[in-house]
Amino acid sequence: MRRRLAALLILPALVLTACGGGGDSKKKDDGASAPTASASAAPSTPPQAPVPTPVASASPMPQIAGAEGKRATITLPKTAPTDKFVVSTLSEGKGATIKSGDYVQAHYTAKIWQSGKDLGSSYDKGGHRQFITAGQNTTIPAFSEAVKGKKDGSRILVVAPPAAAFGTQGNPQLGVGKKDTLVFVFDLEVMPKRAQGSQASIPKNLPQIKADKDAAATISVPKNDPPAGLVDQVLIQGKGDTVKAGQTIYMQYSGATWKPNEGKPSATLFDDSWKTGAPFITEIGTKKVIEGWDKGLVGKKVGSRVLLVIPSAMGYQDKAQGPIPANSTLVFVADILGIA
Repeated sequence: MRRRLAALLILPALVLTACGGGGDSKKKDDGASAPTASASAAPSTPPQAPVPTPVASASPMPQIAGAEGKRATITLPKTAPTDKFVVSTLSEGKGATIKSGDYVQAHYTAKIWQSGKDLGSSYDKGGHRQFITAGQNTTIPAFSEAVKGKKDGSRILVVAPPAAAFGTQGNPQLGVGKKDTLVFVFDLEVMPKRAQGSQASIPKNLPQIKADKDAAATISVPKNDPPAGLVDQVLIQGKGDTVKAGQTIYMQYSGATWKPNEGKPSATLFDDSWKTGAPFITEIGTKKVIEGWDKGLVGKKVGSRVLLVIPSAMGYQDKAQGPIPANSTLVFVADILGIA
């Protein structure tokens, strides 16, 4: 079973779900097994009207103040919004142009135009940045469409009518009505799709890894028996923050079973995050995932690639999980991309 964060928007005390994408509450249907203990079905999303083509401005427009890298101040007009989907660059970054399929991690501040209700900010205490796959409907259209073509490091203003946001169903959980227009200010940062740098050599008695493409890793295992204890070898040393227990991490992974098989060892790939079009997102160090992940990834740095060899006692033990037989040794290649 797999739990994935339905990567839409994390506001204080709320996790929202939306169109498609992977999510912390989504149950995988094919029986493949990611390193979690439970799952629940994600709510379906009603059909939505065609998304309007973004424009650079409309009248009236919200006024935005505040320094970049801090919570934006949004002043809303007293008049009603138009039905236009507005994406306006407030300050252009110096990085590369964001392309469809790029991973973007964005700080945000948000309000409802009609009521003036504050929907919070990732800069608030306990706030989380929003993950967006540019140009892919893994989030509300206002996010995935707005970031395409913008520069890494930009601050942008997004005015999203219902057709570019929650559609005619609104979002009662947030207090968003079916006719409400949402206003966002985003500070954009492009995330790498995999760990960057040269991979360190791996001892011959451990699985050998090839992971130099934006796709599932190739994992081959040696003829010797798997180690009895946990292996958590850093193959690429990241330069980011250290992962702490209780944090939510973004990562790419590939997972295989290691079968010694009487001198004819085999590594059978049973799952990977690449097939979803977005990284795996999970809380770490709090028993939300198998023990081998909790112990093997906490303490590592963002940007690292980690080889995990997990004995069955720290994996699924004597319980089969879809294509994973009982008592399996698991091999994972995990690229830690970011911390929410």
